[in-house]
Amino acid sequence: MKWLSVHDLKPEDLLRLEFDTVFDQQAALEGQLEPFLQALEEYADGWMPDVVNGKRRRKYSRAAVWKSLEERRDENSTGLGLYRTKWPALDMSLSLWFPPLPPNLGIFINVKSLSFFAQAERCYRFVEMVRAWASCNPVVHAVAHSSDDMILADSPSFGRDKKTRRRDGFDKVYEVFWLNVFGPKLVETVGRERMLSTPAHRVEELPNGSVLLVTWPTVADFTSKEARLAQARAHAHLRPDLDFDTILSTLHERSAMLAPVEPRFFPDMAPLLSRVVDQAASHERQRRIAEFNVWQPPEPEEWRPVDAALPPDVENVERVLQQYRLYAEHLVALLHSEVPSVFEATPESLTDADFYFWREEFPKSRLREAIDEHAVPAIGAYLGEVLVRNLGGRWIPRQKLEEAQVLVGNRVWLPFARARNYMRSRQSLLDYSLTYLYRVAERCWG
Repeated sequence: MKWLSVHDLKPEDLLRLEFDTVFDQQAALEGQLEPFLQALEEYADGWMPDVVNGKRRRKYSRAAVWKSLEERRDENSTGLGLYRTKWPALDMSLSLWFPPLPPNLGIFINVKSLSFFAQAERCYRFVEMVRAWASCNPVVHAVAHSSDDMILADSPSFGRDKKTRRRDGFDKVYEVFWLNVFGPKLVETVGRERMLSTPAHRVEELPNGSVLLVTWPTVADFTSKEARLAQARAHAHLRPDLDFDTILSTLHERSAMLAPVEPRFFPDMAPLLSRVVDQAASHERQRRIAEFNVWQPPEPEEWRPVDAALPPDVENVERVLQQYRLYAEHLVALLHSEVPSVFEATPESLTDADFYFWREEFPKSRLREAIDEHAVPAIGAYLGEVLVRNLGGRWIPRQKLEEAQVLVGNRVWLPFARARNYMRSRQSLLDYSLTYLYRVAERCWG
């Protein structure tokens, strides 16, 4: 059973739920979890999990849930994952902690994508599920909202680690999201009357003293002016010490950070930058596009006019050229499983290699000694071979690798010097990309 992981798919905003509640450690665990599973099965409209992952994967059933929890249990905790094998992707987890830790049940849900929750009816059913859960046991805190916006917000949901959150609790209203369940302790801190009079789409007092609050009918349009206004009004009402205009301005700033930006990348670098952007976390994607829209690589400095070319200074030219080919083959051996195109030695294979090194953060993740002794010669030789094969270039070997040249038209290029600059840092992989040097050489040659 292969499930769709929200982390394996293209970065995209998702609906995130964080739900923390306490449970009675004296009561039977199955009896306490039955209402949670019942509500999940009743209200998970179109995103119901079909895989249970404990020590092994099983098709979803309540029996599979009990078995997985039993298998994973240790002295203080147990847990499992719930997933889907088809769209929308789901990553869901149940985590339970037992004494001497505070008895706690944590439920985390990520559904990709957020656009799946554009319908009011689907959002209503999600709220009803959370309401049913929050009615079962005293809630510490629960929120559901855009994952991207939660990350951008200054909220304990993302701003503190789990241990700190459990120790400190939610001592005040840090943020109001689309769906909120405030536990009895926080309700009393804010004031029950004030909490219940919050201007919002839905405010409901639950039997255990918690309060459910939904700011807007649908979550997918959380960045709309109307939804942001409702969010700001609720927050300002619950935190009269805060300024409404400041809250609203902050929300609009977050919306602007998430607003779609049309890519207008430097043409030679567009194929590479598009792939780099696709790797960015979804909440950072638009900012990265905007940054790359105004960025262009520095002009290559690793070249000389043909009349300034250094002559060969090696005794056996053919032996040195064979060594260059061996270096290039080392790169093919290193990358071929991840970058099959390196066998072809084409301009496109240079872009594929650029992206691989950037994705792997190669200059940072490998030992500097290994980079200088092995990676730089292999990369430089491979770049030179691509210039030779595709632009009719000719090697001019030198005893010092960084002086070795490839003659193309009226210029000589220094591929090993380029490789040295390229491997300085992750940013250098873009500033000194193999792709860009090739494209400039191609234009000069043409």
